[in-house]
Amino acid sequence: MFVLLSSVPAQALTSPQPVLVLGDSLSAGYGIEPESGWVNLLRERLGTEDPARDVVNASISGETTAGGLARIEKLLDEHRPALVVLELGANDALRGLPLSAPRQNLTRIIELSRKAGARVVLVGIEIPVNYGPQYRDGLRNLYRDLATEFKLPLVPFLLDGVALDPELMQADGLHPTAAAQPRVLANVLPALEKALKP
Repeated sequence: MFVLLSSVPAQALTSPQPVLVLGDSLSAGYGIEPESGWVNLLRERLGTEDPARDVVNASISGETTAGGLARIEKLLDEHRPALVVLELGANDALRGLPLSAPRQNLTRIIELSRKAGARVVLVGIEIPVNYGPQYRDGLRNLYRDLATEFKLPLVPFLLDGVALDPELMQADGLHPTAAAQPRVLANVLPALEKALKP
């Protein structure tokens, strides 16, 4: 395929488009040194591949799906990512918001990302058992249904193998420790590598 050079951003001519991670505190590295976080570990990993690919961490602690939606167009325009790793919804759920709201927001983020030419990996999260089985099942179904509807690679639970291990969780019981970050990355990698394949 031939591409008019004038239509391609300058950085795209010299290196692959980056991966953009749009998430909350679980991806922002809350409570740990930023370089220890799974997103930075991903940056180090992709930086050693040939060709090297950058990772932009646009995650903010406390971020909701509404906040992500408010920021996504500017991020897409600025970074022109090849892939968006979408890790949002936990803070909506922890606030007990009706799940129709994050569903609508995530749908719009996916649509805008695709319109900008980026693939999307959807990352799910679980919430504490005291929220009740109906709400917890609804959140699981939200991620599963969106992945099915848009045919997206899905990470069902970002903290699989981590959340129930006290040694891998901070004292708040919500955020993983630095020692847990390689496992968190391992949970994301299969879906991410699938999405980055030509």
